Amino acid sequence: MHKELETSAALRDVKYEIRGQLANRAYELEKRGYEVISLNIGNPGLFGFRTPETMRLAMIENLSQAEPYSHQKGIFPAREAVVMQQQDRGIHGISVEEVFIGNGVSELIDLSLRALLNPGDEVLVPSPDYPLWSAAVSLNGGTPRYYDCDPQRGFQPDTAQLESLVGERTKAIVVINPNNPSGAVYGLAVLQRLVAIAETHGIVLLADEIYDQMVYDDAEFIPMATLVDDAICLTFSGLSKVYRACGYRVGWCVFSGDLERAAEYVHGMELLAALRLCSNVPGQWAVQTALGGFQSIRELVRPGGRLHQQRDVVIERVSASPYLSLQRPMGAMYAFIKLDDRFAGKLDDREFAQELLEEQHVLVAPGSSFNTPYSDHFRITTLPDSETINLVFDKIDSLLQQRT
Repeated sequence: MHKELETSAALRDVKYEIRGQLANRAYELEKRGYEVISLNIGNPGLFGFRTPETMRLAMIENLSQAEPYSHQKGIFPAREAVVMQQQDRGIHGISVEEVFIGNGVSELIDLSLRALLNPGDEVLVPSPDYPLWSAAVSLNGGTPRYYDCDPQRGFQPDTAQLESLVGERTKAIVVINPNNPSGAVYGLAVLQRLVAIAETHGIVLLADEIYDQMVYDDAEFIPMATLVDDAICLTFSGLSKVYRACGYRVGWCVFSGDLERAAEYVHGMELLAALRLCSNVPGQWAVQTALGGFQSIRELVRPGGRLHQQRDVVIERVSASPYLSLQRPMGAMYAFIKLDDRFAGKLDDREFAQELLEEQHVLVAPGSSFNTPYSDHFRITTLPDSETINLVFDKIDSLLQQRT
């Protein structure tokens, strides 16, 4: 009899609990007939947010051209549209040759790290992070080292602590702005300091900017690449969030900065892109229309817009709760909520998320699954309508009242 098949050792340090055991348990409950309110994933289409019609029409009209493989970097109109967007933002010196289209940003994160890392190399990752970054670093032979973005600092990076982590094997700094899960939007001084550290030490900047236009109130999104001169910067964005097209699986990655020093890196990415032939072609035909057309996201994030309004309802409900607190999210589509100190040692984030699912049928993501050293936060998406958000907080307060 053959011994039990073992999976790759590379998976031992890989976690993605957003779609992990709690999500699987929620699926089991739904199969048994329970209605679960799932707030674990920022998936706009599940909450009634539609992809702009012009993007759907662009795909339909170009379906006949979407049947063959495209160039491994993506179709020219999509890459050209990304270049034009970057130029409009003040990022110069790039062409379509520095743009890669992928099956979502997720694939491009994997390819960029695979092309960069050797076993034992280190990548500085924010804590809290979006756990795909940590997983992709580990899967590609690297070691994630976490720099602090403490709640007490408004989840802004501690740049002094970050620089203290830089060593001989440090290859890159991951910057997620606007931030998932915290909703923080980084100020100019912080971004300039991150660029200075990268340029001083010859480190690559990996700028995850998938929520780039999703900011609220007086927050300002500053593209990392606009601040870079001598470093190599990779900017990641896509159609999933701002354009509410998660299922299209279209993201892009743009090289900028010291392109001469980046030449081999670009070549490595192109080789890996060729090995997977190309990314989803129909979805690529929506990029030019998305970036060049009416930016409907602006209506959603301004006061009175649906995203702004629902975020405000979350803020109001947390403020009214005796059991919760929150650093006001200024971007993205999440709230990273803290349990009151009275629960310390009695109820951590994982126990809370498990009880909330089992007793109230609400699915949230434990904060520690975002690689935090503390276990008193949880993340929800702010996408549901106001009625659903109020229902969720009624359920949360009911559960926590029972635990006091």
